Amino acid sequence: MRRIVVTGMGMINALGHDKESSFKAICNGECGIDQITLFDTEGFSVTIAGEVKDFDPTTVMDAKEVKKADRFIQLGLKAAQEAMADANFGEGIDKERFGISAASGIGGLPAIERNSIVLAERGPRRISPFFIPSALVNMLGGFVSIEHGLQGPNLSAVTACAAGTHSISEAAKTIICNGADRMLVVAAESAVTGVGIGGFASMKALSTRNDDPKHSSRPFDAERDGFVMGEGAAALVLEEYESAVARGARIYAELIGFGESGDASHITSPNMSGPLRAMKAALAMAGHPKVDYINAHGTSTPANDKNETAAIKEAFGGKENCPVVSSTKGQTGHCLGAAGGIEAVIGIMAMRDGIIPPTINHVTPDPDCDLDIVPNSARKAELNIIMSNSFGFGGTNGAVIFKKL
Repeated sequence: MRRIVVTGMGMINALGHDKESSFKAICNGECGIDQITLFDTEGFSVTIAGEVKDFDPTTVMDAKEVKKADRFIQLGLKAAQEAMADANFGEGIDKERFGISAASGIGGLPAIERNSIVLAERGPRRISPFFIPSALVNMLGGFVSIEHGLQGPNLSAVTACAAGTHSISEAAKTIICNGADRMLVVAAESAVTGVGIGGFASMKALSTRNDDPKHSSRPFDAERDGFVMGEGAAALVLEEYESAVARGARIYAELIGFGESGDASHITSPNMSGPLRAMKAALAMAGHPKVDYINAHGTSTPANDKNETAAIKEAFGGKENCPVVSSTKGQTGHCLGAAGGIEAVIGIMAMRDGIIPPTINHVTPDPDCDLDIVPNSARKAELNIIMSNSFGFGGTNGAVIFKKL
C-alpha cells in the first residue's frame, strides 16, 4: 500500500492567523472565546464564540473577489496558502496528479442567512448572483484549486463535525488508490451568525456562560454545560512517501491509520459503539501501535465527553492502558467541520515539539471522565504516535493516526 506523509500545514483560528502563533497560544492555555462581534446578539440566549479577530479577506484574495466567497472560503484560502508555502513545492509538480479534499460542516451559512433576509424583505430579484457560489461547501475546494492550479480530484466532505477528519481519510484513499500523488486537505467553517448561534442554542447544545466566556468551554469538567461555537480553518498537504522523499520535502508525520463509522442510533445524541468502531478501525489499520496522545473530540457537552471517555477506555482495553488525552476546544471553541483539520494539525505539531496541549478550565473532576486529560497546563512529553478524533451529528465518526518519522 502506498505510504502517505504530511509535508505542509496551515491553520487559522480564534488564537492566531497562522499555525505557529495559534499553536503557541493553545499550549500556553490561552482562550480565544469572547463576546460575539460578527452580529448583534441582543435577544440571544448565547452571546459568546471563538471568533477569528482582525481577519482581512483582501490579504488572501483580490478585493473584487471577496463578495464572491463567504467567510468560510476566505478562512480556508488563508490556511491553504500557508500549507502550500510550507510544503515548499518547486517547479515541475504535476498539477494533474495533485487534488484537493475540502471539508465544512455547514458552509456558507452567513450568505444563506443574508440572502434569506433579502428574499423576505426585498424580493427574489434582489438576491445576490454570488449567493449560491459563495455558499456551497464544495466551493471551498473550487476556490482553492483554482488559486493553486490543482487539477486532480476535487472532493468535499460534509459530515458535520467529523468533516475535517473525513477529508483527511478521503484524501488518503485517493492517494492509496493511485488517483493522485498529492492531495491538499482544507477544512473550514464560519457559522458564527444569528441563525447558527440561534439554532444550536435552541437545541440546548451551547454553553450559556455569557458572563464568563474565557471559562465557558470546559471539556471533561463536571460542570460543563455545552460547547462554544468557534470558527477557523486548517490545511494539510498529503503526499505519497516516495514522491515526497524524491523532491527532498520536509516530512512532519506519516498517516498510518484512519477509521470511519456510523452510529445508526440517533441524529444528535451519541452512542459508544460508533466512536469505538472508528478508533478500532484506525488502530487496526495502523497495526495496533502504542498511541502516545489523543486529541479528543472533547466538545464540553455532557453527553459527548462522557461517551468519548468510555469509548477510549474500551478501544484501548481499560483505563490503565489509555494514552494521555486532551481537548483543545477550551482554547479554540468548537469549529464544527473545521475541527478535525485544526486538531490534526495541533496533534502533529504537538508531536513535532514534544508538548501536549492542556485541557483548560478543568476545575471539578467528573468521575465519568477520569482519563489523564492534562488539566490546565501543557506537559512536555516524547510523542511518536498521535490520534485525533471527530464525531458529528447524524452519528458520523472519524479517527486518524499519525506517526513521527
